[in-house]
Amino acid sequence: MSEYYLINGGRPLQGEVEVAGNKNAALPMLAACLLTDEPVTLHNVPRIGDVGTMLELLQGLGVKVLANGGSSITLQAQDVEGRRLSPELCLRIRASILLAGPMLARLGQVTLPPPGGDVIGRRRIDTHLLAFARLGAQVDVDPATHQISIAGGNLRGQDIMLDEASVTATENALMAAALTPGETVIRNAASEPHVQDLCQMLQGMGVCIDGVGSNTLRIQGARRLRGGEFTIGPDLVEVGSYLGLGAVTPGELRIKRVPANHMRMILHVFKERLSVNCWFDGEDLVVGSDQDLRVMMDVGGAVPKIDDGPWPHFPADLLSIALVVATQAQGTVLIHEKMFESRLFFVDKLISMGARIVLCDPHRAVVVGPSQLYGQAMSSPDIRAGMTLVIAALAAQGTSTIANIGQIDRGYERLDEKLRSLGADIRRVQNPAPIGY
Repeated sequence: MSEYYLINGGRPLQGEVEVAGNKNAALPMLAACLLTDEPVTLHNVPRIGDVGTMLELLQGLGVKVLANGGSSITLQAQDVEGRRLSPELCLRIRASILLAGPMLARLGQVTLPPPGGDVIGRRRIDTHLLAFARLGAQVDVDPATHQISIAGGNLRGQDIMLDEASVTATENALMAAALTPGETVIRNAASEPHVQDLCQMLQGMGVCIDGVGSNTLRIQGARRLRGGEFTIGPDLVEVGSYLGLGAVTPGELRIKRVPANHMRMILHVFKERLSVNCWFDGEDLVVGSDQDLRVMMDVGGAVPKIDDGPWPHFPADLLSIALVVATQAQGTVLIHEKMFESRLFFVDKLISMGARIVLCDPHRAVVVGPSQLYGQAMSSPDIRAGMTLVIAALAAQGTSTIANIGQIDRGYERLDEKLRSLGADIRRVQNPAPIGY
């Protein structure tokens, strides 16, 4: 039985909201528990669909859940020899590929079914496999099934240049290097806050890592790693999502405990490009009730661009949120999604709501605002586009329905409950039969 959201828009939203732990940190940190046979406790774990799937994958490998209360969980990977990954579970999430690095390091080999996840364009895994091969692994890909077989053999630390600054490839290389003898150097490494969280966890487990937060990481492989307790940082994408929500709905929102040092480029885009009225009050980010959204033009009146890129650039996962805010801002802006060629295809749903958007090609859209949005029947194509549709529905006049909300649940913890606490008219409805959208 599927579920959908029923949303009546145009209501003032106000109050406080606390974001969950970072999904993109939780998944590699859960995978890293495979690197030791000692207990590992993680705090501030988000209770979302992708985390649930990762836990099922780990349990299928023999990892025991010793404690699971609230947002904390204790895992122990003691008996993980000879276990296989579930192809069905791997197809649910892209992050299943993060198990390859620790399994290779700990067990010396891994057979990885094709990873799944959001359908937002081609998502190459070549960078992961090239890094494993550089460490000395034998990598084979079945051309018919796309199943990946990786055998460790005699892994040794190496100087690796990643062919793109991929977050998950950096994390996989880090975890593989953690138990690989010698020094591994990862160049062109991703440096996002969630990569830094994983580095700090590995350091706490006994790995010597230099260059955390930079694009060059030096890892001294350890013979054995210990367990420990680690805390996952707040989800910056969820912060940005509520920031966008507060910008396009009346009322003042206070987002609790936001790491200001990681928000600089995000705030630059929302404040300097789209004129969102927001400020820090201690550790809290406040989105004001008095918004006068305007696109700030480039010098000479040229149309400005909002684009994404590797950290510390604007995060790709927030580009759709910036786009929906732009529909409510006076002026014209070019949205340029550089990384995924299908991620902007959801804009037809915003166009059906009344937004003035021209989709130039798979990577670029021109937004002309402001536009009055009206409720529509829609379906969520992926996690971030789904949240964007929720924001649009809450800003719109009338009633919207959003189907396929299991996609949204994969990345946002108790979203409808949090929104109702702010005054939103949103209900989760059981749908006994499929609805065509």
